[in-house]
Parts: sequence; structure tokens; C-alpha cells
Amino acid sequence: MPTLEFKGKQYVYAHHLTVPYRPLVPDAEKSLHPAEADDNLILHSDNLHALKALLPRYTGKIKCIYIDPPYNTGNEGWIYNDNLNSPLMQQWLKDNSPVDGEDLERHDKWLCMMWPRLHLLRELLADDGVIFVSIDDNEQHHLRMAMDEIFGEGNLIGQFVWKKRSGANDAQNKVSIDHEYIICYAKEDVTLDGIEKDFSRYTNPDNDVRGPWTFGDLTCNKTAIERPNLCYPLTDPATGMTFECNSNRVWVFESDRMQRAIADGKVIFPANGKGTPKYKRHLSEVQSNRKPFSSWMETEMNFVATRKLREILKYQQFDYSKSVDLIKQLIAQGSSQDDIILDSFAGSGTTAHAVLALNKEDGGNRKFILVECEDYADTITAERVRRVISGVPGARDQALQEGLGGSFTYCTLGNPIDVEGMLTGESLPDYAQLAAYLLHTAAGLSASGGLDPQNDDGLFYRNGDTDYYLLYRPEIHWLRSNAAVLNEQQARRIHAIGRKAKVFAADKFMSQRFLTDLGITFCQIPYELHRNGSGGV
Repeated sequence: MPTLEFKGKQYVYAHHLTVPYRPLVPDAEKSLHPAEADDNLILHSDNLHALKALLPRYTGKIKCIYIDPPYNTGNEGWIYNDNLNSPLMQQWLKDNSPVDGEDLERHDKWLCMMWPRLHLLRELLADDGVIFVSIDDNEQHHLRMAMDEIFGEGNLIGQFVWKKRSGANDAQNKVSIDHEYIICYAKEDVTLDGIEKDFSRYTNPDNDVRGPWTFGDLTCNKTAIERPNLCYPLTDPATGMTFECNSNRVWVFESDRMQRAIADGKVIFPANGKGTPKYKRHLSEVQSNRKPFSSWMETEMNFVATRKLREILKYQQFDYSKSVDLIKQLIAQGSSQDDIILDSFAGSGTTAHAVLALNKEDGGNRKFILVECEDYADTITAERVRRVISGVPGARDQALQEGLGGSFTYCTLGNPIDVEGMLTGESLPDYAQLAAYLLHTAAGLSASGGLDPQNDDGLFYRNGDTDYYLLYRPEIHWLRSNAAVLNEQQARRIHAIGRKAKVFAADKFMSQRFLTDLGITFCQIPYELHRNGSGGV
């Protein structure tokens, strides 16, 4: 297969392996109704570092990725700021920054920027996942060749064309360009047809003439203070039993619409009067899969997306926002109702809006992860998501006016986890962060939620026939004490469990041969970070 050559490729070819791991640091003040550890995420960070930070928890778990990177038109003035060690590379980038239309090597620099990010995105993608990339004629041909090399030429799903405007543009092109591209690749040999939605939960136990159905949620993540019109007692007309509204989680419908749903047999009341009424969602209401066309001419155009964004943000200005309708179609084709969607060039937050809108429509539980490096990550990206969750007064769309519901955790990145910082005590991650990182680098595993010690010996994770232990506290004096050292008594307790074990600790009081006889592999920290930190990805 032909390969793509560009200036700087030798320096960025494996750059994604050398990017330091930095833990996620939640910001409660900028979050909205933050929930469990697997909440929606908005990360304010350089996306290369953010993608590396996501690896311990999300490697192989992202079902659908959508990105809208800089198109490199020559008018954007973007700055390449990846920290590369090569003096020649640093000088080359310094001499021509920002990258604009006068830079004759702007295509090389664009590829240098995209190459390590595409590698990390591939690591995060599920085996049956897909990635969509928006692009135009400036870099479309280069992007295709780069993705052929990283994802595999045989894993190209297709290249879609979508119409972005109806009138002529003012640019001095030889033709009036009214379209852009969306390139789609898979990680393995799958097709969009093969990524089926799971309809197995839809059955018809009561022979409903409308066909198979499943239970849907009849409440939403709103409080009675926010939506008093959605908080009222609900009465079962068959039994007369009354179900009070939860003031912290009100009904999804106003009273009149709820009564129509009850009359249509769409509300199922608990037979014993305990629990919460459910919504009867029929399979006929859910959009079925079909093979997508390669040209999309009927989606919302750019001016519509811009108008809707202004309606949401009021005073804020953001150019070139993508259509919610367009991203909804991509997500619907590339994921199911419980999947995770990632956008590492988040911009105005359209992807999160699309995910929340889809969840509202079909009762899904999709999660989003957004990454935005610019200063507007809070004031535009996150603010848009806050408003579509809580409701936009005066919005033309009724669902948007009411609010789509949901939550997210806003994060930045902490200091890198490295050998020097741990040796001096200047940078000691908390237990869960270090455990997740070591699990990923040592075993290539990703664990959702927090990883905390489950017993005095430091067991924090089990996988297959192997247990993982970490003896650690984020206290430099403790790490330099005997308490941080694996001793014989602990080793024998671990051996007595009868499973293979990998133990991370500052030191040990016995030889590795002795531990090998007990089925234990010892890994010394913080040096294990250096040994695995660049090769474990």
C-alpha cells in the first residue's frame, strides 16, 4: 500500500507514545448536575493530552467518534503547539507560526498535528466502532491517505458529501463550493449496516396491535423548581391509585399530553401501586437502520445551524457551527442507545447537543465526551450544553425550550504522572488515578469508575485469572517507609487466594524468584511509570 510522506513525519510518527499521562481534575463549579464516575465529560485541555488522559478509562470503549478539525484553509491562523523534542522540528515550527495561507508548508504541519491525534483516537475506538471526520478540499486527500495508513485502507466505510449552503459563496474559487466531506473509517472490518441497534428488548407480551414495545422512562432530570408544570400527581384510571411526582425528578410530559398518553395506553402503572409509572415505547417509534447514502442533501445547512446557535447562546458569536441534525444522523448510524460518543474538536458543543437530543427522542442513555482547547470551552462549549440541558426560553423547538435533560462533569488536566515528580513528592497522584494508569500500561486494560484498594494488601482490580495490587498513598513520607514495601506476610496472603497477581509497590523485602514461586509479579513504582509509560499505549 502506498504511504503518505510529509515533512516532520519521522518526528511525530510515534509522538503519541511519548505524551505524558495527566489525570482528569473535575471542576464542580463549571459542571452541571455532576453524576457518577461515568458521567458525560467536557474537558478543557489540549486535545492531544486529553486523549492520552482518557486512555486508562476509555481505551476500546468509544463506539462513535466525530471530529471537526481545522480545515487548514490558510485563513484560520491556527498554531501548532505540540511539544516535540527535536531541535530541528522546534525551529521549523517556530519560524512559521501561526500556520496561515502564506506558509508553504502548512499541509505538512497540519498532518503533523493530526497524526498523533488519529493514533490516540484509534486506541480509544471500540473494535466495532466508527470514526467520522469532517473536512473540505484543502486536506481531504491528505486525510484519506493518513487514515488509510493508521486505520487500514480496508477499513474505509465511505466518504459522504453534504450540502452546506444553498447560495453561491463569495470566495474567489474557480467554482462555488457548496459541499464538504465526512470521511468514515472503522477500527476493524465492520460496516454501518453491521453496527445494528439492539432491539432484543422490544417484545409484545400483551399482543399490542402496535407491535413490540419496551419500557421507557417517564421522568426526567429536572426539579420541580425548574419545571413546576411537569410536577403534578398522576392517577391510574383503572385503580384510582395516585403516584406523587418526585420533586427532584419530574415527569417528561405536561399534564395534557400525559393524559393523552394514558388514554392511548402508553403509560404503564405498577400493579401493586409501588414504584414509578413507565412509558410504553414501541419499536415502530424508533428509527430503524438502513444503509446510508453517500450524498446528504437534505440536512440543515450552515446558516440554519448558526441561527439556532445564536438562539441558544444569545450574546455569544461562533462561526462555522455544525448542524445538530447532521451530527444526530451520524451518531444514529454509528452507535446504539447506550454507547459513548467522543468529539475531541468540540467547538460550540454541537455533538453534545446532538447526543442529548437523540436521548430525548428515543429514551437512550448515550454518553458524550467533549474536548476543547480554546478559552471558550466554558463560556461557549459548556455553556451551550448547560442551556440545552436546562432549557432555552423562547426557543422555536419545544423540546429545546423545555430542556433536553442530562448532566456533565467539567474537567481540566492535572500535573503529569512521572518518575521525577513522584520521587521528589512534588507530584503525587491520588490512588485511583495511579491505579488506573498502571492498569492500562501494565495490562492494556481500561476500568470505569474509581479504582480504590479493596483490602489491606491493596487489591484494586481483577481480570480473568489475575489480580492487581497497589501499595500506595500520596504521601512522600509513607512512600519512603516500610509500610510501602511488599513483605513476605503480604505476599503469602496474596498467594493463598490462588490467583496470579501483579503487585505495584515502592520496593520488596524478598527476591523476585521467591515471588515467582508464589505466582506474583513485582513492579516497582515510580520506575514502572518510566518503563511502561511510553510503550503501553
